[in-house]
Amino acid sequence: MGVRVIDLTRSFRKGKGWRPKGPEVTALDGLTLEIPDGEVHGLLGPNGAGKTTLCKILSTILLPSSGTAEVLGYDVVADAHEVRRRIGIVFGGEHGLYWKLSARQNLRYWAALYKLTDAEGDHRASELLARLGLTAKADDLVETFSRGMKQRLHLARGLIGDPKLILFDEPTIGMDPVAAHDFRRLIGELREEGRTILITTHDMDEAEEVCDRVTLIDKGRVIATESPRGLAQMSSLHRWVEAETTADVTHLPGVVAVESRAGFVRIKTDGDASARRVIDFLLDNGVRSVRAVPPTLEDVYLDLIGARGMEV
Repeated sequence: MGVRVIDLTRSFRKGKGWRPKGPEVTALDGLTLEIPDGEVHGLLGPNGAGKTTLCKILSTILLPSSGTAEVLGYDVVADAHEVRRRIGIVFGGEHGLYWKLSARQNLRYWAALYKLTDAEGDHRASELLARLGLTAKADDLVETFSRGMKQRLHLARGLIGDPKLILFDEPTIGMDPVAAHDFRRLIGELREEGRTILITTHDMDEAEEVCDRVTLIDKGRVIATESPRGLAQMSSLHRWVEAETTADVTHLPGVVAVESRAGFVRIKTDGDASARRVIDFLLDNGVRSVRAVPPTLEDVYLDLIGARGMEV
């Protein structure tokens, strides 16, 4: 099993100092999750849901308050050293790189931490720099890199130890569309190599494209775990209609929302009867390009967790 988490809890107190006295916060609340070997698994949820806390426990950065977590058969507390040897970590943002070193020097440093020989480290660094499109910048200082280039170097750093499990926390932050597309291709290659991958992301298109299964979590609890398609079928709250039209349907009973997109509108209704009513109305008004469509992963996310705006 790639990852096995049973009744995992993580609580902490807010405040400053080594003994904060603020209110207790529960980041993970009895979370249970299994990820088989070789699976690409997406972890979705709003800010503060517990996604990064789970990744930090799986990577032995944080200790759980209670419950158990195993990575590749090793307990993250009792066998922390064995876990660290077998995982790669790519956290979002720009921390974790040495800006006064070159890209190659950064990778050679991390290779040494994984106890690779100098020759092995040089070979692995060159291989990953080429794989991530950074060969031309290999000997430039990281402080000269764009945000997207730094994120590519983060990916290379996460792969330097040839890990069996890779934890990606918001891996495409700062990447342009071309780089993000290349990242998704890389995930496919890593899957073919038999690696287990856990990705936290807010990019629903990314999750649908690369993940075998996804788990929605909220307030430290699992809401649902399924394939992206299977999860979409769980959403029975609304039905969607797409049409190439400028006709006003907002007055029809059961229409929840209308989204204008490039060349068409997407109409959200409160059920099958309302969707049929919208389709009949559009056909009666001469619209010929109209169809009922399944919900996207984003639709399911909003149905099951809810739209909160800026709330955390």
